[in-house]
Amino acid sequence: MYLLISILIIIACILLILIVLVQNSKGGGLASNFSSSNQVMGVRKTADFLEKATWTLAISLLVLSLLASFAIPRNQEVEKKSAIEQQIQSVPDPSAMPTFPVPQPEKGESQEKPVLPEE
Repeated sequence: MYLLISILIIIACILLILIVLVQNSKGGGLASNFSSSNQVMGVRKTADFLEKATWTLAISLLVLSLLASFAIPRNQEVEKKSAIEQQIQSVPDPSAMPTFPVPQPEKGESQEKPVLPEE
């Protein structure tokens, strides 16, 4: 259902773009091409048709967008975590890291650290 609504939205967008491009901002556009009076659709009727088509497509685009927001497929299952979240979850706790034995000095060695000469 969501795919069908998405396709209808794309078609409505393309048709709306084409109709708006056909119109002229000063009232000419496609209607100015039909200036002869013996046409079936006169200049005024063509302008009225383009205006009605623009409004119809704009309203249908709005309605289809609202329907698409309700038709978005939502899984009821637990959503998969992103790769970054999985890496964060898989990092081991530093307090749980194994401790390695520290070498103990032998009986003959001193436990004091050697002092380095200052430069």
